[in-house]
Amino acid sequence: MEESITYLSYEWRDAAEKKLREELTPEQMKFISTSMSSIYKNCADGKERYLYIKCEEGDLSEISVGEGESPQAEFKIIGNYDTFALITQAKLSSQKALMTGKLKLKGNMVKALKLASIADRLNRVLAKIPAKY
Repeated sequence: MEESITYLSYEWRDAAEKKLREELTPEQMKFISTSMSSIYKNCADGKERYLYIKCEEGDLSEISVGEGESPQAEFKIIGNYDTFALITQAKLSSQKALMTGKLKLKGNMVKALKLASIADRLNRVLAKIPAKY
């Protein structure tokens, strides 16, 4: 059995990058070029964290995690840690979370909704990482 790694740790980031590169092709990502910063509020330790993902023509070009200010992105998504944890485990769709107000979006809502299926595909890959939430 694989050992669990802490969600949003640097070790998790490394595992996420490896999985995304192995399992998602530019075709599956619809050759998108975009960037997204997910801002995690109310983490268990009281800190605010981020997950930043950037794609260029469907290829993952950058993924980072950290505390404090996130990198500039086309989309900024803000929500509670617990909501993002459900999304990353593929237990809640990003589109449903946006439409029910569990997440707040800064950026083009129409484009974000078009990209929601791609975000959910990405989260189904991330859900395969054995993580402690």
